[in-house]
This record gives sequence, C-alpha cells and structure tokens, in this order.
Amino acid sequence: MSSRVIVNFVAYQVAWFACVLGGAHGLPWVGVAVTAGAVAILLAGSPAPWRDAALITVVSLIGALWDGLLAGLGLLVYPSGMILPWLAPVWIIAMWAGFATTFYVSMRWLLGRWWLASLFGAIGGPLAFYAGMRLGAVSFPDPVAALAVLAVGWAVLMPLTAWIAVKLEADPGAGEPAAASPQPL
Repeated sequence: MSSRVIVNFVAYQVAWFACVLGGAHGLPWVGVAVTAGAVAILLAGSPAPWRDAALITVVSLIGALWDGLLAGLGLLVYPSGMILPWLAPVWIIAMWAGFATTFYVSMRWLLGRWWLASLFGAIGGPLAFYAGMRLGAVSFPDPVAALAVLAVGWAVLMPLTAWIAVKLEADPGAGEPAAASPQPL
C-alpha cells in the first residue's frame, strides 16, 4: 500500500470526524476547514488535479442535493450548518467533497466494480449515518425509514460516484490514461 493511499485514507477519516463532531457541537465550519485542508493535500499531490477537482465539485453538488432532499423530507434532522432548507448542511457538503477525494486513491479498487460499489454503498452509507447519529450529528425521526432510504440511496450513489470517476478519468483532457475496464465481482 502506497503512502499516498494511507495519507488519503487518514485525511478522509480525520475530515469525516471533524465534520461530524463539528456538526454535532454547533461548529459546522470546523469540519469545512479541516476538509478543505484534506482536499488541498489531495490536489497538491494529484497527477491530475483538474480531474480531481471536477469529481469533487460534481460529487459535492450531488451530495448537497441528496442530503438536502432527505432533510427536506424529514428523514434526517441536522443540529447545525443548514443555510438553505433544501440543501444539506455545509459540513455534510464538505464531507461529500472529502469522500470524492478517495475515488482515485484509497477507494480506487471500486472503480469498474459496479455491483460491489452498490453493495458497499448500501451497507457503508447507512452505517456512516448511524455512527453520525451516535455522535450527535444527525437524528432520525423514523430510524427504520431513514436507514432504509439511506441504504437504497447509497446503493445508487456509490456506483454513480465510481462511474463519474471512471468517465472523468477516461476524458483525454484529464491528463491520465483511462481507467481499467469494468471488473467482474
């Protein structure tokens, strides 16, 4: 395992905890600042920073709207960081940006493995939200409904994010060779 993979994995974990704990304790901008640092580290060491920035931007927009929709529907309640009622809190948007940094580095193994990405998302997404709930960053008025919707949503969002990463990597203007063809499970 390369040092870049380790740095990316650790930076994302630190950013995730900063976002969750900042959101839970009414300090949403702390997580945003820590995540901005993690994103800067990735972009500084990236062989294709424009490609990475494009993925971060697209994934952050998707996440902002998705989590904003869930909050708007009353499935998720966030204690801080909401700027607009139809948009996710700022620290959640930052978390999506940090999450996007992992697709060309520590979660590269998911690229092209659509069913595995879907399974990983269906399990990992709700687990991350459950952990966030235990830390006080989110609450579920109806936990069963919220976790079920999160599982279905993440079963789509994880492979979608991997697919977007593959498409951006295959772009001749991205500065890197195309990703390997899809791998069977």
